Amino acid sequence: MLYFKNRAEAGRILAKRLLKYKDTDTVVLCLSEGSAVLGAQIAMSLHSTMLLYKIKHIFLPNEIEPTAGFSSAGTFRYSNLLSAGEIDEIVSEYHNYLDEQRMQKNHELNVLLGSDGAIDRSMLRAKTVILVADTLNSGFSIAMAADFLKTVAVKRVVAAVGVASINALDQLHVQSDELCVLGVTQNFITQEGHYFEDNTEPDIEGALKIMHNIQFAWRTDKQEDAKTTDITALATS
Repeated sequence: MLYFKNRAEAGRILAKRLLKYKDTDTVVLCLSEGSAVLGAQIAMSLHSTMLLYKIKHIFLPNEIEPTAGFSSAGTFRYSNLLSAGEIDEIVSEYHNYLDEQRMQKNHELNVLLGSDGAIDRSMLRAKTVILVADTLNSGFSIAMAADFLKTVAVKRVVAAVGVASINALDQLHVQSDELCVLGVTQNFITQEGHYFEDNTEPDIEGALKIMHNIQFAWRTDKQEDAKTTDITALATS
């Protein structure tokens, strides 16, 4: 199993493996605040636009696994771990509760992200979209993002992941056209930051700042022929 010094290191490794997409029509779509650190390294290297796709999980009362999710793109999806029959039973019993949760998660995302976190679909259309995650346990977030991208008519979906479970890898094969996964484990450790010696990651505000600053940063680097850029500085500038 691979362990990384930090998320930036994992991002740099992924970026090197994706260099064939440099200076092509690509968009880096990050699936969490921590994933934004990996995504920034990829976007800098490939000269790509970067976006944040934020998901809020919905839990049934007394359940510890998410039943569904609602995203910053306004998409809703039930967990890929549920069968069609189980979903029918849940909808029948918890219809009103689920509707209330969808409205609540939508409100939370609007408050959290504001207009800065809105995803412009036109930026994704006919582009190669690189979905980036630092770690994936169930693959639920990848499935949600893939559902959204199917409504946008993107050119190609590439999944770039630091560490994935076997279950998540199965979802990645189904939901993407190409995989770039650094490590796969059967016994996924859910402890936060387990796969990174330095678990530093931005908060949502820092992730949004990275997203907005990244394109200016790589354009500056390109003009000045610079070899490196301090990605972490983008979260505070």
